[in-house]
Amino acid sequence: MRGLVAIAALGLAVGTSASAATGPEAVVDAFHAALAKGDTAGAAALLADDALIFEEGHAERSKAEYAARHLPADAEFAKAVRTTMTRRASRSVGGVAWVASEGRLNGTFRGRAIDRMSTETMILQRTNRGWKIRHVHWSSSAAP
Repeated sequence: MRGLVAIAALGLAVGTSASAATGPEAVVDAFHAALAKGDTAGAAALLADDALIFEEGHAERSKAEYAARHLPADAEFAKAVRTTMTRRASRSVGGVAWVASEGRLNGTFRGRAIDRMSTETMILQRTNRGWKIRHVHWSSSAAP
């Protein structure tokens, strides 16, 4: 279950589609919305080809590696667990932006009760095809 508890981290704008996402926060929301719908292709479309994903001390070093290893399970987790965002901050300077989110994950996944605090940082870059996620860092801990 490595990393899965951080994945649902903070995707609350379930109505946002990948094609409708424009600003950095909208792209992050569209990524989580795609995961929550089980749309792995839609989630992957928002990642840069050389995206670097950190999950609970492990790394995937490209979109292809992430898609082959954890994306399907991350989508399964996001569909099963409710996420409540508690705080978000972001900043954009030129063609680079960061979005940092905090929240709580609750639910049941594969027969296990989930109650975790989660943090997420995404770094995005503006491209000629819109904002792309270049880096994701997910972390979580047991809720108090």
